[in-house]
Amino acid sequence: MNQSEFAALHGVSRKTVTKWKERGWLVFEGDELDVDASNALIAKYRRDGLELVTQVVEGNKPSPKKSGVTPASKRVTINPGETVEQATARILIATGANMNIDEAKRVKENYLALREQLDYDREARLVVAVEDVARAVGEEYAKVRSRLLAIPSEHAPRISRLKTVLEIQDALHGIIVEALEELTRDGDGVKK
Repeated sequence: MNQSEFAALHGVSRKTVTKWKERGWLVFEGDELDVDASNALIAKYRRDGLELVTQVVEGNKPSPKKSGVTPASKRVTINPGETVEQATARILIATGANMNIDEAKRVKENYLALREQLDYDREARLVVAVEDVARAVGEEYAKVRSRLLAIPSEHAPRISRLKTVLEIQDALHGIIVEALEELTRDGDGVKK
């Protein structure tokens, strides 16, 4: 059976059947649509379920063979010794779509709730982006590095006049404490 016949069987438009196909609800065996397997998937994933639909056989004339619109890479292939149901389950599990409609709704609602919680936490400044923290820390380290590298050129003349190791040690300690206090005062203006 082709997609047009399947649409007529269900009383829906071809566009609806194309959407079902895009969602992976239709099962093909070669170029032909497997009605029973497709009906099972539609019943499982469609919001309102599906009334029992059976294939109508009209006389003895074979259905015309048409080339499928599904690319070969997207077609459902059934491995040797595998039933249609097993192939369908394998593909759904591989793509992460092995939920019924109620489970999918629950997952979606949980996702939306978590996303809203994250948005709220961002606005309340309870969480921040890692990139923002990394940039701020990098900027602070750059200030510390610049300030510490400036110490020798600023204070070398004064230190060179000192006579004892204890005087040099005290002078360096005072210079370092002063630089760190200056850097700490710069951090007081950080936005909260």
